[in-house]
Amino acid sequence: MKDIMMLFMSLFLLAGYNSSDGEITDKVMNSGGNSSEELKGDFVSDAHPTSGSSSVSSDKSTLSLTNFKTDGGPKLLLYLSIEVDSKDFVNLGDLKGIEGDFNYAIPASTDLSTYKYVVVWCVDFSVSFGHAELK
Repeated sequence: MKDIMMLFMSLFLLAGYNSSDGEITDKVMNSGGNSSEELKGDFVSDAHPTSGSSSVSSDKSTLSLTNFKTDGGPKLLLYLSIEVDSKDFVNLGDLKGIEGDFNYAIPASTDLSTYKYVVVWCVDFSVSFGHAELK
């Protein structure tokens, strides 16, 4: 009886595994949802002319600004925010420059479905220079 049970278990395991099924499962798992889609958005001007694009890496760890341009100002920070007014935000740090391409680390705990606005925030005047909505 023990041998029959072992034979049955072996056949069950062999029948359940098929290399092409594994490949299909991997493709389905890797292509579903937004996990592999890149979030992107174009900047629009608010208090100052601001342009360029923003994108989030597929692993959600890096925010990139490309062809970015805005005016200079006192104490400019880059936020990920729930809304453009930046009342609830994740501070990514000082704006690295007013023209060019820049990368910022995104804290691992950041929920990008909630913090979907990239905002150039002027601390001294409590105003957004420009923002991009990540979609």
